[in-house]
Amino acid sequence: MRKAPSERIATDAIKAWQVLAIIFTVIPLLAAIALYVLAYFFEFSYWFAIGVTAFTILEGVISILIIPKLRWRRWRYQIYDQEIYIQHGILIVTRTIVPMIRVQHVDTQQGPILKKYKLASLTISTAATTHEIPALLEEEASALRDQISELARVEQDDV
Repeated sequence: MRKAPSERIATDAIKAWQVLAIIFTVIPLLAAIALYVLAYFFEFSYWFAIGVTAFTILEGVISILIIPKLRWRRWRYQIYDQEIYIQHGILIVTRTIVPMIRVQHVDTQQGPILKKYKLASLTISTAATTHEIPALLEEEASALRDQISELARVEQDDV
Protein backbone atom coordinates (compact mmCIF):
# COMPACT_ATOMS: atom_id res chain seq x y z
CA MET A 1 0.00 0.00 0.00
CA ARG A 2 1.16 3.48 -0.81
CA LYS A 3 2.57 5.68 1.94
CA ALA A 4 0.23 8.39 3.28
CA PRO A 5 0.70 11.93 1.92
CA SER A 6 2.98 14.10 4.03
CA GLU A 7 1.64 17.65 3.52
CA ARG A 8 -0.88 18.97 6.06
CA ILE A 9 -3.42 21.76 5.90
CA ALA A 10 -3.01 24.81 8.17
CA THR A 11 -3.54 24.35 11.91
CA ASP A 12 -5.89 27.35 11.90
CA ALA A 13 -8.32 25.09 10.05
CA ILE A 14 -9.31 23.76 13.48
CA LYS A 15 -10.35 27.26 14.61
CA ALA A 16 -12.22 27.96 11.37
CA TRP A 17 -14.12 24.66 11.60
CA GLN A 18 -14.92 25.36 15.27
CA VAL A 19 -16.41 28.75 14.38
CA LEU A 20 -18.51 27.11 11.67
CA ALA A 21 -19.67 24.43 14.13
CA ILE A 22 -20.64 27.12 16.65
CA ILE A 23 -22.77 28.84 14.02
CA PHE A 24 -24.51 25.57 13.14
CA THR A 25 -25.08 24.79 16.84
CA VAL A 26 -26.67 28.16 17.64
CA ILE A 27 -29.54 27.56 15.20
CA PRO A 28 -30.91 24.43 16.97
CA LEU A 29 -30.41 26.16 20.33
CA LEU A 30 -32.64 28.99 19.14
CA ALA A 31 -35.22 26.38 18.11
CA ALA A 32 -35.00 24.85 21.61
CA ILE A 33 -35.59 28.28 23.17
CA ALA A 34 -38.61 28.69 20.91
CA LEU A 35 -39.92 25.34 22.19
CA TYR A 36 -39.61 26.56 25.80
CA VAL A 37 -41.58 29.70 24.90
CA LEU A 38 -44.25 27.65 23.12
CA ALA A 39 -44.46 25.24 26.08
CA TYR A 40 -44.94 28.19 28.44
CA PHE A 41 -47.70 29.87 26.42
CA PHE A 42 -49.53 26.80 25.13
CA GLU A 43 -49.07 24.67 28.25
CA PHE A 44 -47.63 21.49 26.79
CA SER A 45 -44.83 19.40 28.27
CA TYR A 46 -41.35 20.85 28.64
CA TRP A 47 -39.79 17.39 28.12
CA PHE A 48 -39.59 17.77 24.35
CA ALA A 49 -37.78 21.10 24.73
CA ILE A 50 -35.46 19.59 27.35
CA GLY A 51 -34.67 16.68 25.02
CA VAL A 52 -33.92 18.99 22.09
CA THR A 53 -31.70 21.14 24.32
CA ALA A 54 -29.76 18.15 25.67
CA PHE A 55 -29.26 16.69 22.20
CA THR A 56 -28.14 20.07 20.82
CA ILE A 57 -25.63 20.59 23.63
CA LEU A 58 -24.20 17.09 23.16
CA GLU A 59 -24.00 17.54 19.39
CA GLY A 60 -22.42 20.97 19.88
CA VAL A 61 -19.71 19.65 22.20
CA ILE A 62 -18.83 16.88 19.76
CA SER A 63 -18.91 19.06 16.63
CA ILE A 64 -17.06 22.01 18.23
CA LEU A 65 -14.43 20.32 20.40
CA ILE A 66 -13.78 16.88 18.92
CA ILE A 67 -14.58 16.73 15.18
CA PRO A 68 -12.37 19.65 13.98
CA LYS A 69 -9.26 18.20 15.63
CA LEU A 70 -9.93 14.73 14.20
CA ARG A 71 -10.59 16.21 10.75
CA TRP A 72 -7.35 18.19 10.82
CA ARG A 73 -5.37 15.14 11.94
CA ARG A 74 -6.59 13.09 8.94
CA TRP A 75 -6.41 15.74 6.21
CA ARG A 76 -3.25 15.36 4.12
CA TYR A 77 -2.24 15.91 0.54
CA GLN A 78 0.77 15.53 -1.73
CA ILE A 79 1.46 17.07 -5.14
CA TYR A 80 3.54 14.97 -7.53
CA ASP A 81 4.50 15.65 -11.14
CA GLN A 82 1.98 13.11 -12.44
CA GLU A 83 -0.76 13.15 -9.77
CA ILE A 84 -2.36 14.74 -6.74
CA TYR A 85 -2.78 12.49 -3.70
CA ILE A 86 -5.48 13.48 -1.17
CA GLN A 87 -6.37 11.76 2.11
CA HIS A 88 -9.29 12.72 4.38
CA GLY A 89 -11.95 11.26 6.65
CA ILE A 90 -12.54 10.60 10.32
CA LEU A 91 -13.96 7.11 10.67
CA ILE A 92 -13.59 6.14 7.03
CA VAL A 93 -10.33 7.37 5.53
CA THR A 94 -10.58 8.15 1.82
CA ARG A 95 -7.46 8.26 -0.30
CA THR A 96 -7.87 9.81 -3.75
CA ILE A 97 -5.38 10.05 -6.59
CA VAL A 98 -6.13 12.65 -9.25
CA PRO A 99 -3.98 12.27 -12.40
CA MET A 100 -2.59 15.60 -13.60
CA ILE A 101 -3.67 14.75 -17.13
CA ARG A 102 -7.33 14.83 -15.94
CA VAL A 103 -7.16 18.25 -14.26
CA GLN A 104 -9.24 20.79 -16.16
CA HIS A 105 -9.01 23.78 -13.85
CA VAL A 106 -7.90 24.76 -10.36
CA ASP A 107 -9.56 27.42 -8.19
CA THR A 108 -9.01 28.97 -4.79
CA GLN A 109 -11.99 29.90 -2.63
CA GLN A 110 -12.21 31.99 0.50
CA GLY A 111 -15.30 32.70 2.57
CA PRO A 112 -15.55 35.13 5.47
CA ILE A 113 -14.51 32.58 8.12
CA LEU A 114 -11.48 31.41 6.15
CA LYS A 115 -10.56 35.03 5.38
CA LYS A 116 -10.52 35.85 9.10
CA TYR A 117 -7.81 33.22 9.60
CA LYS A 118 -6.00 34.06 6.31
CA LEU A 119 -6.89 30.67 4.81
CA ALA A 120 -8.20 29.54 1.43
CA SER A 121 -9.45 26.28 -0.07
CA LEU A 122 -8.07 24.80 -3.26
CA THR A 123 -10.58 23.20 -5.64
CA ILE A 124 -9.35 20.83 -8.34
CA SER A 125 -11.84 20.04 -11.12
CA THR A 126 -11.74 17.17 -13.57
CA ALA A 127 -14.34 16.26 -16.19
CA ALA A 128 -16.19 14.00 -13.75
CA THR A 129 -15.47 15.26 -10.22
CA THR A 130 -14.31 18.10 -8.04
CA HIS A 131 -11.77 17.65 -5.24
CA GLU A 132 -11.03 20.12 -2.48
CA ILE A 133 -8.06 20.71 -0.23
CA PRO A 134 -9.53 22.90 2.53
CA ALA A 135 -7.98 25.54 4.76
CA LEU A 136 -4.54 26.15 3.29
CA LEU A 137 -2.64 29.35 4.04
CA GLU A 138 -3.53 31.96 1.39
CA GLU A 139 -0.01 32.07 -0.06
CA GLU A 140 0.27 28.28 -0.06
CA ALA A 141 -3.11 27.91 -1.81
CA SER A 142 -2.08 30.37 -4.52
CA ALA A 143 1.29 28.68 -5.01
CA LEU A 144 -0.33 25.24 -5.21
CA ARG A 145 -2.94 26.51 -7.67
CA ASP A 146 -0.18 27.84 -9.92
CA GLN A 147 1.94 24.68 -9.53
CA ILE A 148 -0.95 22.33 -10.37
CA SER A 149 -1.99 24.52 -13.28
CA GLU A 150 1.55 24.42 -14.67
CA LEU A 151 1.90 20.64 -14.16
CA ALA A 152 -1.50 19.99 -15.74
CA ARG A 153 -0.63 22.21 -18.70
CA VAL A 154 2.67 20.36 -19.25
CA GLU A 155 0.82 17.02 -19.13
CA GLN A 156 -1.75 18.28 -21.64
CA ASP A 157 1.02 19.42 -24.03
CA ASP A 158 2.77 16.04 -23.83
CA VAL A 159 -0.31 14.14 -25.04
